[in-house]
Amino acid sequence: MPGSRPRGGVSSPLVANETRSLPDTPQLAKRILIGDPLTNEHLEGQLLPKRMALPIFASDALSSVAYAPQELVMILLIGGLTFLSFTPIVAVCVIVLLIVVVLSYRQLIKAYPSGGGDYEVASKNLGEIPGVVVAAALLVDYVLTVAVSVASGVDNIISAVPALDPFRVWLAVGFVVLIIVVNLRGVREASLVFAIPTYVFIASVGFMIVTGLVRTFLGDAPVASSAEFAVHAEDLSQAAVILLVLRAFSSGCSALTGVEAVSNGVPAFRAPKVRNAQSTLVLMGSIAIGLFAGLTALALITGVHYAENPCDLIGFDCTNPQPSLMAQVASATFGGGSILFFIVQAATACVLLLAANTAFNGFPLLGSVLARDGYAPKALNTRGDRLVFSNGMIALGIVAMIVLVVFQAKLTTLIQLYIIGVFVSFSLGQLGMVRHWRRILRTPAEGKTGASDLRSARVGLIINSVGATLTILVLLIVTITKFTHGAYLVFLAIPVLAFLMMGVKRYYRDVEHEIAIDDTTHFGATGDLALVLVNRLQKPVVKAVEYAVAAKHGKTLAVHVGVAADDAAELQQEWADHLMPIPLVIIESPYRSFAQPVAQFITQYREKHGSSVVTVYLPQYIVGHWWETFLHNRRARRMANQLMLVHGVSITLVPWLLDSSELIYGRRSRPLPGQERAGRPVVVNGRRAHRPAGPPQN
Repeated sequence: MPGSRPRGGVSSPLVANETRSLPDTPQLAKRILIGDPLTNEHLEGQLLPKRMALPIFASDALSSVAYAPQELVMILLIGGLTFLSFTPIVAVCVIVLLIVVVLSYRQLIKAYPSGGGDYEVASKNLGEIPGVVVAAALLVDYVLTVAVSVASGVDNIISAVPALDPFRVWLAVGFVVLIIVVNLRGVREASLVFAIPTYVFIASVGFMIVTGLVRTFLGDAPVASSAEFAVHAEDLSQAAVILLVLRAFSSGCSALTGVEAVSNGVPAFRAPKVRNAQSTLVLMGSIAIGLFAGLTALALITGVHYAENPCDLIGFDCTNPQPSLMAQVASATFGGGSILFFIVQAATACVLLLAANTAFNGFPLLGSVLARDGYAPKALNTRGDRLVFSNGMIALGIVAMIVLVVFQAKLTTLIQLYIIGVFVSFSLGQLGMVRHWRRILRTPAEGKTGASDLRSARVGLIINSVGATLTILVLLIVTITKFTHGAYLVFLAIPVLAFLMMGVKRYYRDVEHEIAIDDTTHFGATGDLALVLVNRLQKPVVKAVEYAVAAKHGKTLAVHVGVAADDAAELQQEWADHLMPIPLVIIESPYRSFAQPVAQFITQYREKHGSSVVTVYLPQYIVGHWWETFLHNRRARRMANQLMLVHGVSITLVPWLLDSSELIYGRRSRPLPGQERAGRPVVVNGRRAHRPAGPPQN
């Protein structure tokens, strides 16, 4: 109808002023929670300076110092109080390993700044399977990072307010939901929320360490509340003693978690990205080492006794929750009821809860890379209204909440599953870097690799070789000492997830092969057409175009909603190269919506050329398995539902039947090797058959 207008605002070349309708109730709630949508032009403004990147990407590594010394002391105490004498040696080993890993990741950031991290390094240097294993290990580790961080934060809250212990699981789930909502508002807003607690934690714990050490130097050493408790020690053989010390070392290595997040988040830094990411990594490592060493020293000075089973502490009422190491040290240093004690506890609880935020940045970025490479559903590579990969954030939050409920948010149980995944990725990533440097040194590009580059490659080879040796050794130690304590679950989860990712890759590869454009495939269709919506030039689009041409409408156009300028330019070139018979129109969409710009285009076209019936052709996949629906974004169906609300518009869904829709013999109808060479491909009703080269056989 002339003058009719679609519901909702759009952005296209035909529209001078953008119109926005009032949101309905669900949309209003969404806007209140996560804010107004941002255009693509705001992406640069979402990039982080170093002072904001530190709390975003380093909160996990910094917060791990709150529980790593506690886990170290707890494991050693199984053997009795005398085993605490091993604490300095174990702590020094952890610090040396942390230094090596930080230096190794500086090299990785420089060589692979695209954000793929260990996954990209392993894929390019070790092959597809090691890359997928690294990706699966990192995804599992990100889930456990959220679970462990939130459980540890709740643990510290309960240490300050024991009456909250019955609500442990509910508190943990509630905090995960809160972190999801904050992150959905965008990286920059999340960094503003998380920056203050992180810096307060660094300052308050640093002040506590200095105060405790000064008091000790002046002869007034603080004493922990648990220092007077003796311990029921186990009778250990010599082999058991060695295993106990190694287990304590593996638990202390939880201080290394989160180091890899910076290498995965390089694209989120402001330019110069590599230099800023390296500086943030070094600063994070330095602060983590200082806090870890200081807290471990104060734990020994104050005589903290933290047992895996609180009832093993002789004299302690184990019906009450056991105060965390951080709470005991803060109480001994400042006094249990002092303001500084509650500041330290509040800052520790906040930073532990916010440490989960590292995973909420790393998981979606890695998920987008995997989706781009075809190993994960494409929905993970879609930016939401606030220019973040919101689908990945929501998926991570749901899985983490399930883990917290299953394990009742108990830190001592969850910690046994932790760090396996991160050391799998550490080890394979470092091996990949060793091969990367060796390849550069073995085959330097002529005229491109100077003396300084070769010298840098030699230094990198040495650093990453040491890093690979140490991380593999630690992985073996962690595996041996934690396997029977629950780590076997992680070793089951990683291969299962890797297998699923390989299956997704094969599926997408088959679909791409099935719908790839060629100049010999034609569709003998007749019908009617006004607009053909085009995303990429593939066989389903060609089928829709030929149906449209056969319809012989007065005007036939192909329409592409341009979300990314590069994709639009590539499509225009392909459209010209393949001599497509109808003109292509590009409609800009700064808010990444699809139906509204098309609706506004139709309205403006009808206002200019008079009232006319508009038929919109939408290619749509038809699948045979229920699980395939999760691997396609079903945009055609959503657009059809929205465009049918525009007056004068009818929708024609042009089905493209994927091979799986036949469900014949339980497999896809792929030609045997040599069949394509023997005969010319023939397409019938959107399916490919193969015509034999010779005469028909009886």
